[in-house]
Amino acid sequence: MRGAGSKNSWALFLLILAGIVLGGFIGMLAQDTGAFSWLSYGQTFGLDEPVVLNLGILVITFGLSVKITIASIIGMVLAIIIYRFL
Repeated sequence: MRGAGSKNSWALFLLILAGIVLGGFIGMLAQDTGAFSWLSYGQTFGLDEPVVLNLGILVITFGLSVKITIASIIGMVLAIIIYRFL
């Protein structure tokens, strides 16, 4: 029975990820419109400057920045609702 539960968890994760990405895209498109510009309102957090690890022969750069907008939150909620009905 463990396989069926993990499959549903992965489906939920992928749907939420798709909802966030599509919501962010819609928020970016709505940024310049007058009536829907509130969809692009959000907050960005993460590392301002990437962290560089120089090991001599190997250089690794770490960086993460996340922007959460109203549209991405709406997309995530819609993805959860769609998952419940599937």
